[in-house]
Amino acid sequence: MEVKAIWPPSAKHIMLARGELQLDVTRCSVVPASLFGFAERRNPKRAFLFVSRVLGRHIPARPSTMSASFDALAAKIPADLPGPVLVLGMAETAVGLGAGVHRALRRTRPDTVYLVSTRHLLGTELFARFEEEHSHASAHLVHLPQDPITRELMLNARSLVLVDDEASTGKTFINLLAALRDAGLRKVERVVTATLTDWSDNAVQKQLGNMASSISLLEGCYRFIENPDALLPDMPAVGRVAQGDWPLAAEKDWGRLGVREDHATLAPSLTVNRGERILVVGTSEFVWHPFRLAERLEKAGADVHFSSTSRSPIALGHAIDHALSFSDNYGLGIPNFLYNVAPGQFDRVLICSETPAAAVDATLIQALNAEIIVDGE
Repeated sequence: MEVKAIWPPSAKHIMLARGELQLDVTRCSVVPASLFGFAERRNPKRAFLFVSRVLGRHIPARPSTMSASFDALAAKIPADLPGPVLVLGMAETAVGLGAGVHRALRRTRPDTVYLVSTRHLLGTELFARFEEEHSHASAHLVHLPQDPITRELMLNARSLVLVDDEASTGKTFINLLAALRDAGLRKVERVVTATLTDWSDNAVQKQLGNMASSISLLEGCYRFIENPDALLPDMPAVGRVAQGDWPLAAEKDWGRLGVREDHATLAPSLTVNRGERILVVGTSEFVWHPFRLAERLEKAGADVHFSSTSRSPIALGHAIDHALSFSDNYGLGIPNFLYNVAPGQFDRVLICSETPAAAVDATLIQALNAEIIVDGE
């Protein structure tokens, strides 16, 4: 069901330090303000950021709210896509969203495979590399699945569902498609871009023609009027793509090497009290197994929110009320951030990691009085 987008004038004209962001929502499935807000990037390449309220990345969200958005987006995927279907989630913000869309789609499409782009090397064979040109970390890697069945389904995909939290210009999707085609993915007949918010003015369809379509919970257009006198921010160096001091184990991978079924079993013996205020925190790209844990704890009766650390540098203000800064838990030597989480806000904070507990910065642990949950332990 579509709802009419009624906003106060202040929501359509957002004044930022580097200019004015003007928006026009043309179609939406939810009230716009419940879906996203705004923030300023600490990034000289692009000044603004659409901040999702249902993604559990920069604003803590209830798992049930997140799951509903996954299902709502997946329900818009055309039912007649030729298979196999490859769902590809974009690092780092949309890897959980992509997994949720894949979970929902697989209920009716067992020929579906999920794969994520990543900024981490695994020591396994790479399939493709592409650029997200406006990003604080522009390089994306796509690994080749090691499991023979998953690899065969991926390489023979006839349909692609490309998932990101938002599309501003569509250029990243276009770059990804070119990289996949150049790497040998040439049987694709249909492409669907799936986003929570789409501001791209059908850019992918204009590039690819009738083989492409887009789905989203909200569609609109924007214009950014830059203030030529504004100072450009200093952006932290967060774009490193390498193996850090804490290498990732390919055998424990959850999506970078492709998955067909969901076998999330993080902390199976963990128990909670009814009504207990709990924050489950994913780390960087490791969010799907932590989200599944948060989902289980919410169903057990706890008052649960989910969020994740990020390498995305964002200024305080607008949708960002609070920021914690600390070192990444992969040993890459880059700053990470946790937004809109203040010390003492929750009874219990569970930080979930695919690296050993010793890799998690003590600054973050102490600030939130957090417990560490390590995948596979």
